[in-house]
Amino acid sequence: MPPLLQPAAHGLIHALETAESAAAELPEELLWRKPGTAASAGFHLLHLSGSTDRLFTYARDESLSETQRAALLAEQAPERTGLTRDALLAGWRDTVARALRQLAGTAESTLGDPRFVGRARLPSTVLGLLFHAAEHAQRHAGQLVTTAKIVGARS
Repeated sequence: MPPLLQPAAHGLIHALETAESAAAELPEELLWRKPGTAASAGFHLLHLSGSTDRLFTYARDESLSETQRAALLAEQAPERTGLTRDALLAGWRDTVARALRQLAGTAESTLGDPRFVGRARLPSTVLGLLFHAAEHAQRHAGQLVTTAKIVGARS
């Protein structure tokens, strides 16, 4: 792992461990329950995979694929996907594994290279996108923990 990217790698690994722990304690029937107007635990698991995959795609200077666009649309009504907790966790594990491989293969000399996000082409850099992906994942892993505790306490 390039030394400058080790913090991002650690952040992703921590987000994976946090999500696995929180989801393991959540009964399947509570996966899509929303506490008030907040997002469900299932949403956070789905979004962890989708958002990380998209940000790493932009860091490679690639456009989103049709599959990625469909996944983004699915995040708007995640409970309709029919995905189970185990399937969502498997997807998150796979996403983190791919992300770690990409981090390991990223040359430090490219970290300042400009990159653009989405159709609006918001400006960033390789480094900015990789670190944003890691901190964004940690944020949603934390929200998953809180959501799982809230809906679990209500059951």
